[in-house]
Amino acid sequence: MRTVLGRPDFRLLFGALLASMAAESILLLALAIWVKDLTGSDGLAGATIFAIIAPMMLAPLVGWVVDRYPRRPFFVAANLATAALLTPLFAVSRPGDIWIIYAVAGLYGLSYLTLSAALAGLIRQLVPVELLADANGVLQTVRQGLRLAGPLAGAALYAAVGGWLLTGLAMTGFVTAAAVVALLRAPEDTPADGGSRWTAELGAGLRHLVGQPALRRALLGYGLGSLVMGFTESLIFAYVDQGLRRDAAFVGVLVTVQGLGGLVGGLFSAALVRRAGEVGALAVGVTLFGPAALALAYPALWLGFAALLLAGLSLPLITVGLNTLIQRRTPAGLLGRVVAAAEALVSGPQAVSIGAGALLVGVLDFRLLFVLVGVVTTAAGVFLWRGRRLSAPPAPSVPRIPLQRRPAPAAGSEAEPQVARPAR
Repeated sequence: MRTVLGRPDFRLLFGALLASMAAESILLLALAIWVKDLTGSDGLAGATIFAIIAPMMLAPLVGWVVDRYPRRPFFVAANLATAALLTPLFAVSRPGDIWIIYAVAGLYGLSYLTLSAALAGLIRQLVPVELLADANGVLQTVRQGLRLAGPLAGAALYAAVGGWLLTGLAMTGFVTAAAVVALLRAPEDTPADGGSRWTAELGAGLRHLVGQPALRRALLGYGLGSLVMGFTESLIFAYVDQGLRRDAAFVGVLVTVQGLGGLVGGLFSAALVRRAGEVGALAVGVTLFGPAALALAYPALWLGFAALLLAGLSLPLITVGLNTLIQRRTPAGLLGRVVAAAEALVSGPQAVSIGAGALLVGVLDFRLLFVLVGVVTTAAGVFLWRGRRLSAPPAPSVPRIPLQRRPAPAAGSEAEPQVARPAR
């Protein structure tokens, strides 16, 4: 991590993302708590996350747009647009206004997809290939580390003064990120001219994902896990309310504990990628989510803390493994479409599972649903682990030793055989 943070251009980008990630960490959970507070419904609170993920169906269009513009100015504009779309939240004051929260959540989901696609290309542009895992690991360490204070601070601020202050702080974070990235001076990649038909360009990202065996395996396994992982967005409210008998704001405490696990996972994610490969790191992350969900089937505070630590540990391993795999296996001009398509393929099943979870939590025992999540995610992790050799870590390179010139053989003597130069 020291190596990648030693690069001035990446440090500047890191500072910008620190501001935007802090804004995100205090806002996302607060939106769900806001809905829970206005309606008293666990299902409606979980549906807030569904609203954020639903725009993933527009991923091919978003990726196509991102790939048509230079990364840095597009990233700046997208951050400013994200700050602007949060302004309607200032009008929310009663239960009838929850549609505003859902509308903003949907627009924010679209913005998140856009920023993710642009960021992947920006990192690829700034960082050498051999440091991509370290760069992704640093960002995930900070993102998960912010869960230690961000959600808890967001919940506390919401309880004290309401949602308007959270909205203002989040807007400030995105504006700050835009201002800092605007100072970045990096060579810009020339966007593709788009010589082929636009319909073919929209599907180029999906075709690339399907055509690469490692990417195909990664998305199949993670997509399987995502079919049930989204249940937890609603289940966690039922766990706190029905299981622990605590107020909805206590979810912020649990997410903070999850952030501690995420901080540890972020610190070790790059090392795991180098040791087990990208698919191997993804497999470990998905598998760890299984026992965490199974532990939450028994409502006990100490066990809940242990489960959330384990779940937090799994998330950066998943993200760093998948992001690094995509960045390494994708041409720069196609990266926006591939990242957006991957987000859609993973978030599509997750959106379905969030919606299903919001419905099922009102009909079935939340403990039974946690058991289902644990079993399916463990099976998905085993499927991924069996394909880990598709992205095996590269063997250490052997330094080239220059061959010394030998004097020409004397006349009449037998020439020595040529020594082949070792392949790199």
